Amino acid sequence: MELAVGAIVEGKVTGITKFGAFVALEGGKTGMVHISEIAHAYVSDINEYLAVGQEVKVKVIAIDPAGKINLSIKKTTEAPARAARQDSRGDRPRQDRNSPGARDSAQRRSGGYDARRQTAARSAAPKEPQSFDDMLKQFMADSDSKISSIKAYSDHRTKSKRRQ
Repeated sequence: MELAVGAIVEGKVTGITKFGAFVALEGGKTGMVHISEIAHAYVSDINEYLAVGQEVKVKVIAIDPAGKINLSIKKTTEAPARAARQDSRGDRPRQDRNSPGARDSAQRRSGGYDARRQTAARSAAPKEPQSFDDMLKQFMADSDSKISSIKAYSDHRTKSKRRQ
Protein backbone atom coordinates (compact mmCIF):
# COMPACT_ATOMS: atom_id res chain seq x y z
CA MET A 1 0.00 0.00 0.00
CA GLU A 2 1.34 3.43 -0.94
CA LEU A 3 1.14 5.99 1.88
CA ALA A 4 -0.25 9.43 1.09
CA VAL A 5 -0.46 12.61 3.14
CA GLY A 6 -3.80 12.67 4.93
CA ALA A 7 -4.17 8.88 5.11
CA ILE A 8 -5.15 7.36 8.44
CA VAL A 9 -3.48 3.99 9.04
CA GLU A 10 -2.80 1.51 11.85
CA GLY A 11 0.71 1.06 13.19
CA LYS A 12 2.69 -0.38 16.09
CA VAL A 13 4.93 1.67 18.40
CA THR A 14 8.49 0.35 18.00
CA GLY A 15 10.44 2.91 19.99
CA ILE A 16 10.02 5.90 22.28
CA THR A 17 12.44 8.82 22.63
CA LYS A 18 12.20 12.09 24.55
CA PHE A 19 11.04 13.91 21.39
CA GLY A 20 8.61 11.40 19.92
CA ALA A 21 7.71 7.81 19.12
CA PHE A 22 8.55 5.62 16.13
CA VAL A 23 5.70 3.67 14.58
CA ALA A 24 6.02 0.69 12.22
CA LEU A 25 3.56 0.96 9.34
CA GLU A 26 2.34 -1.44 6.66
CA GLY A 27 4.86 -2.28 3.97
CA GLY A 28 7.84 -2.25 6.33
CA LYS A 29 7.92 1.55 6.57
CA THR A 30 8.52 3.47 9.79
CA GLY A 31 7.28 6.93 10.68
CA MET A 32 7.71 9.21 13.63
CA VAL A 33 5.08 10.86 15.83
CA HIS A 34 6.55 14.06 17.30
CA ILE A 35 5.76 14.66 20.99
CA SER A 36 3.53 17.61 20.00
CA GLU A 37 1.40 15.30 17.84
CA ILE A 38 0.66 12.65 20.48
CA ALA A 39 -2.24 14.23 22.37
CA HIS A 40 -4.31 17.40 22.44
CA ALA A 41 -3.03 18.10 25.96
CA TYR A 42 0.54 19.04 26.85
CA VAL A 43 2.74 15.92 26.88
CA SER A 44 5.76 16.03 29.17
CA ASP A 45 6.40 12.28 29.27
CA ILE A 46 5.52 10.20 26.22
CA ASN A 47 5.48 7.03 28.32
CA GLU A 48 2.29 8.29 30.01
CA TYR A 49 0.52 8.06 26.63
CA LEU A 50 2.30 5.31 24.67
CA ALA A 51 4.12 2.03 25.23
CA VAL A 52 6.38 0.00 22.96
CA GLY A 53 4.27 -2.63 21.15
CA GLN A 54 1.06 -0.62 21.43
CA GLU A 55 -1.20 -0.52 18.35
CA VAL A 56 -2.07 3.06 17.39
CA LYS A 57 -4.08 4.82 14.71
CA VAL A 58 -2.01 7.56 13.03
CA LYS A 59 -2.50 10.14 10.32
CA VAL A 60 0.25 10.80 7.77
CA ILE A 61 0.91 14.55 7.96
CA ALA A 62 4.03 14.78 5.80
CA ILE A 63 6.40 12.72 3.69
CA ASP A 64 9.64 14.50 2.86
CA PRO A 65 11.76 13.80 -0.26
CA ALA A 66 14.23 11.76 1.81
CA GLY A 67 11.39 9.36 2.67
CA LYS A 68 10.84 10.41 6.30
CA ILE A 69 7.23 10.00 7.33
CA ASN A 70 5.74 12.41 9.88
CA LEU A 71 2.72 11.07 11.74
CA SER A 72 0.10 12.40 14.14
CA ILE A 73 -2.00 10.57 16.66
CA LYS A 74 -3.94 13.62 17.87
CA LYS A 75 -5.20 14.43 14.36
CA THR A 76 -7.04 11.09 14.28
CA THR A 77 -9.30 12.22 17.13
CA GLU A 78 -11.53 15.21 17.65
CA ALA A 79 -10.10 17.91 19.90
CA PRO A 80 -11.88 18.00 23.28
CA ALA A 81 -14.03 21.03 24.02
CA ARG A 82 -12.06 23.58 26.02
CA ALA A 83 -13.52 24.37 29.40
CA ALA A 84 -13.44 27.95 30.64
CA ARG A 85 -10.26 28.44 32.64
CA GLN A 86 -10.87 29.30 36.26
CA ASP A 87 -9.35 32.21 38.11
CA SER A 88 -7.06 31.23 40.99
CA ARG A 89 -9.10 33.43 43.36
CA GLY A 90 -12.29 31.42 43.13
CA ASP A 91 -14.76 30.07 40.68
CA ARG A 92 -14.94 33.10 38.38
CA PRO A 93 -13.90 32.48 34.75
CA ARG A 94 -10.41 33.76 34.09
CA GLN A 95 -10.14 36.85 31.89
CA ASP A 96 -7.92 36.99 28.86
CA ARG A 97 -4.89 39.21 29.54
CA ASN A 98 -5.67 41.32 26.49
CA SER A 99 -9.35 41.89 27.23
CA PRO A 100 -10.37 45.45 28.15
CA GLY A 101 -11.57 44.35 31.59
CA ALA A 102 -8.24 42.74 32.40
CA ARG A 103 -6.31 45.85 31.38
CA ASP A 104 -8.63 48.05 33.45
CA SER A 105 -8.21 45.92 36.58
CA ALA A 106 -4.42 45.82 36.10
CA GLN A 107 -4.36 49.61 35.86
CA ARG A 108 -6.53 49.91 38.98
CA ARG A 109 -4.12 47.69 40.92
CA SER A 110 -1.13 49.75 39.79
CA GLY A 111 -2.76 52.95 41.05
CA GLY A 112 -2.63 54.80 37.73
CA TYR A 113 -6.33 54.70 37.02
CA ASP A 114 -9.42 56.65 37.90
CA ALA A 115 -12.20 54.07 37.58
CA ARG A 116 -15.06 56.53 38.16
CA ARG A 117 -13.89 58.88 35.43
CA GLN A 118 -13.41 56.00 32.99
CA THR A 119 -16.86 54.54 33.77
CA ALA A 120 -18.50 57.94 33.37
CA ALA A 121 -16.72 58.51 30.06
CA ARG A 122 -17.91 55.13 28.76
CA SER A 123 -21.53 55.69 29.76
CA ALA A 124 -21.54 59.26 28.38
CA ALA A 125 -19.92 58.24 25.09
CA PRO A 126 -22.39 58.15 22.22
CA LYS A 127 -22.95 54.76 20.62
CA GLU A 128 -23.21 56.20 17.10
CA PRO A 129 -20.18 56.72 14.85
CA GLN A 130 -18.12 59.78 15.73
CA SER A 131 -16.25 62.13 13.45
CA PHE A 132 -12.47 61.96 13.38
CA ASP A 133 -12.21 65.27 15.26
CA ASP A 134 -14.49 63.98 18.04
CA MET A 135 -12.48 60.76 18.33
CA LEU A 136 -9.23 62.75 18.42
CA LYS A 137 -10.58 65.03 21.18
CA GLN A 138 -11.69 61.99 23.18
CA PHE A 139 -8.29 60.33 22.71
CA MET A 140 -6.45 63.49 23.81
CA ALA A 141 -8.66 63.86 26.89
CA ASP A 142 -8.11 60.21 27.85
CA SER A 143 -4.37 60.53 27.26
CA ASP A 144 -4.11 63.67 29.41
CA SER A 145 -6.05 61.96 32.16
CA LYS A 146 -3.81 58.90 32.09
CA ILE A 147 -0.62 60.97 32.01
CA SER A 148 -1.85 63.00 35.00
CA SER A 149 -2.59 59.79 36.90
CA ILE A 150 0.83 58.37 36.10
CA LYS A 151 2.58 61.59 37.16
CA ALA A 152 0.63 61.70 40.42
CA TYR A 153 1.46 58.08 41.10
CA SER A 154 5.16 58.52 40.34
CA ASP A 155 5.31 61.69 42.50
CA HIS A 156 3.71 59.73 45.32
CA ARG A 157 6.22 56.88 44.92
CA THR A 158 9.16 59.33 44.83
CA LYS A 159 8.01 61.06 48.04
CA SER A 160 7.59 57.77 49.87
CA LYS A 161 11.13 56.70 48.87
CA ARG A 162 12.59 59.96 50.21
CA ARG A 163 10.99 59.38 53.63
CA GLN A 164 12.75 56.05 54.11
